[in-house]
Amino acid sequence: MTDDTLEKIVANLLRSGVILAAAVVLGGGICYLLGHGHEIANYHVFRAEPPHYRFVRQIVSGAMQGECGAVIQFGLLLLIATPVARVAISIVGFAMEKDRTYVAITSLVLAILLYSLIGKP
Repeated sequence: MTDDTLEKIVANLLRSGVILAAAVVLGGGICYLLGHGHEIANYHVFRAEPPHYRFVRQIVSGAMQGECGAVIQFGLLLLIATPVARVAISIVGFAMEKDRTYVAITSLVLAILLYSLIGKP
């Protein structure tokens, strides 16, 4: 695998991930507006996301059941996962090139990313 091939793979991954995430969020937004577009907005009280939209398993489950809010959240999860997948693909590419230094550095970056996403504060 050459550097150009790896760059093309990573570019296609990033492009596809962002387009897919945008399409999912757009679909969820349209769904949400169809169900709640007639309601009057009340900005005097802040309402956080419901607790069941704070965990990946519940978001995926809700999105599969067609809950509009969960579909939007799932799209955002896809958007967050895109650069993480880019780093993981880069590790594979660097390993195929037998570039140990970049494999080590990129593995460290992936570990930091994963810890920041799933590690406890």
